[in-house]
Amino acid sequence: MPRIVHFEIAAKDPERASKFYSQVFDWKINKWDGPMPYWMATTGDKAQPGIDGGIVNPMEGLPSVINTIDVPSVDEYINKIKKGGGSIVKPKMAIPTVGYMAYCKDTEGNVFGIMQMDPKTS
Repeated sequence: MPRIVHFEIAAKDPERASKFYSQVFDWKINKWDGPMPYWMATTGDKAQPGIDGGIVNPMEGLPSVINTIDVPSVDEYINKIKKGGGSIVKPKMAIPTVGYMAYCKDTEGNVFGIMQMDPKTS
């Protein structure tokens, strides 16, 4: 069953936001060495319930907080989302060394991400 595995917090100043979340919640935040500006947030001990996430620059048309759901196939779930009455906000995209992602909207207008893990993605 697909589960929420990641969150994103949009920030106009990701470095300032990283400092805030580090100081307030003691999260460990590191700039990702990838093709886009992104700060990875580790929110706690892997042995405890919870998820990790990231801090990203705001993206047009997307809300300030996004939960991402792990799916076995982005293509399959895009079809399921459309069939269920949802829509696609940002189409499937490759994230090098991570996998594939798309941003979607549910029937109530809530935006969420779907992610297919594939470390061989280039």
